[in-house]
This record gives sequence, C-alpha cells and structure tokens, in this order.
Amino acid sequence: MCRVEEVNGGMEDDEWHLVQKKGNQFVVNNQPFYVNGFNTYWLMVFAADQSTRGKVTDVFKQASSVGLTVCRTWAFNDGQWRALQKSPSVYDEEVFKGLDFVISEARKYKIRLILSLTNNWDAYGGKAQYVKWGKAAGVNLTSDDDFFSHPTLKSYYKAHVKTVLNRVNTLTNITYKDDPTIFAWELMNEPQCTSDPSGNKLQDWIQEMAVYVKSIDPKHLVEIGLEGFYGPSAPDRVQFNPNPYAQEVGTDFIRNHQVFGVDFASVHIYADSWISSSISDVHLQFTESWMEAHIEDAEKYLGMPVMFSEFGVSSKDPSYNSSFRDTLLSTVYKTIFNSMKKGGSGGGSLLWQLFPEGTDYMDDGYAVVLSKSPSTSSIIALHSTRLGLFNSQCSWKCRWGCKKKNPLDAFLLHHDDL
Repeated sequence: MCRVEEVNGGMEDDEWHLVQKKGNQFVVNNQPFYVNGFNTYWLMVFAADQSTRGKVTDVFKQASSVGLTVCRTWAFNDGQWRALQKSPSVYDEEVFKGLDFVISEARKYKIRLILSLTNNWDAYGGKAQYVKWGKAAGVNLTSDDDFFSHPTLKSYYKAHVKTVLNRVNTLTNITYKDDPTIFAWELMNEPQCTSDPSGNKLQDWIQEMAVYVKSIDPKHLVEIGLEGFYGPSAPDRVQFNPNPYAQEVGTDFIRNHQVFGVDFASVHIYADSWISSSISDVHLQFTESWMEAHIEDAEKYLGMPVMFSEFGVSSKDPSYNSSFRDTLLSTVYKTIFNSMKKGGSGGGSLLWQLFPEGTDYMDDGYAVVLSKSPSTSSIIALHSTRLGLFNSQCSWKCRWGCKKKNPLDAFLLHHDDL
C-alpha cells in the first residue's frame, strides 16, 4: 500500500512553517493541519522556577509520545503569585523567561502553542485584576465588566498584548510575533459580559482587540476564546445551548466570530458543568449535537475552522469512571473525524487537561496523566495517527497518487479501518 513518512506531521527544522487558514481548514505549508491537542495552562509559572521547570518538559514529552501537536496555555499572570505582569506594563523578567522556555521547549517536541492573553475569571488575575489596577489609579469603576469598555483598562490590556507580541525570546532570539511555534493568539479565556446580555459591549471589545492584535502581528491566527454559547443574533440556535442562562452572558457565537481579524472559532464542551454533574449518556448526546451545530455554523455562516479548545470530564463528578471519560473522548474525536472526512470545518480539539506525574495537587478533577491512563492514552494516540495520516496524505508515495479526482476518497477507502 503506502509508506507513510513522518506520520505525525513531524518536520525538519527548515520546514517549521506558520499555521495558516485556507477556507474552513487549517493548513501548514499548504497541507491540511487537523489538530489533536491539549491544554496545560500553568506551563509558564512552572517554567519560571528551576525546581518545577522539568515538569514542562515532561508534559511536552508525554504529549508528543501520543502524537499531540498543539498545546493551549496562558501567556498571562496578572498581579498574582509569581505574576508575569506585576502591575500595568511592569513585568517580572524571570517569569517572562519562563514563557520563553515554554515556547522553545514546545518547538523541540514539534508542538505548537495557542497563547491566551488574559482571563475572564479571577484565576491568574484576569479582568478583575485589571479593574483593581484601574481603581488603584483612581479610575471610577463599578463592575468587572468595565474591563471591556473603559478606555484606561483597554489601554492596559493593549499594552500587555503589545509587550507579549513584541517579546524577543531570550533562548531562541526569535520575536514572538515571528515565531511559527505559536499557532494562534487568544484574546481571552472564556470572555463573558453578563452586565450586557445584548452582547454589544463584548462585541465592540472583540472588534477593537482583534484588529489591534492583527495591527502588531498580521502573520499569526487570532481567536477569541469563547465557550460557544448562542445569543440574541441567532434565536433559532439557542435551542442548542446547554441551559437558559447561557444566552444571558453577553456572548453570541455567530455574531462574535463574524468580526474582522478573527480567523477561527473556539468552542468549549463541559456537559458536567453546564447540564448536570451526575454523568450520563445525556452528556454524550449533548457533546455530539453541540459540536455538530458549531461545525455547521462555521461552514454555513463563518467560512472558518472551529477548534473545540476545551473539553473533558471531572473525576470529582458523581458516578464518574474512566471508561466514561474514554467514551467522551471517542465521541469528540469521532465527530472531528466525520467532519474531516467531508472536508468540513471541524478543525480539531484540545483536551482539558494534560498533566505530568507529580502534579496531583494542581488537579481540578479534569487532569489526565497518560502514564496512569493506558486506555485513554490509546484512544488519544489512535486519533493522532488518523489525523497525522490525513494531514500528510498528499506527500505520500502512494500507488494511487494524488492525481485522482478526489484523493481523499482513496485515502479513506484504504484507511477507514484505523
């Protein structure tokens, strides 16, 4: 049949190209790039301390061993313990060197990074910390949602964006905005603006910040960081939301992603948090319909790929068991694979979250430790192999070649048993 070289999309150093978007697909050097990836949010903070830096290498090494190619992590820590940004535009160089290490280490393991620039939630500072900084400077603020509208707070955020994008990595000497190791910039982790359910306040912020990021770095992809809730602009899609509250949080999936400067859509999947903590088949049904609805919207209305950039299940849920987690992963992966077979917008998924051994004290319940989860590791590795074969199919020396009318049909015909 075929001899497949570099199945997991591994490339020589001189072929480390930026990820780009072509219609509703991610591409690298004009080859499709479907993503099997993961989240480990705390990498920068661990890398900033020599005693924990080795855990960063461990995560990348283990991720690489099961073919994971993209990691989403935080490029912020605002005013907290081991802060990157201690106060507006004041940075801790040692923590920044930690982020330098994360990027250079990811490159060694052929892993690309989605870097998020702040948080909607209080962890690692986020919008609440920006509001505290504003108040300390004498600005009259009444709500954490003033982060999205007050000129002073917007200027703080823009200054952070500018500092990160223009950072020259002390280990590689490559400026972040030129580094192909970075897959994309994320404006914010899970932005919500509950003070304005119409969605206008958040929409204006997204428009302003997406263009601002692109003005500094036109090369990299940009995404918002949304959970994917449907809002007022799409009343016929609200039925897919997990609960009535979801349409009241000021986000609006379709409208938000029609903004100039946003390259792909982001969606999170947490049935155990949004529907019920007691796990059941209802969670799997929701996961499938939630994914299919967003893939359809990305194709029909947005013309862009969609990344399911957080999904998982907590071991703290009542009636949790690891076989349910395996079934959830398989459901997500199958939905991505079915979209991929049709050339659809399902661009990939990022598991929440991958941990190395010895970090149990950080576990929020969702951590997957590959060495302790052989069945989960096998499911992840199989999906990586499928995507890797697909991504590299046009560089194959196949007996049917790529001159066929639709080489994907030939590929799937011969590899559907994977």
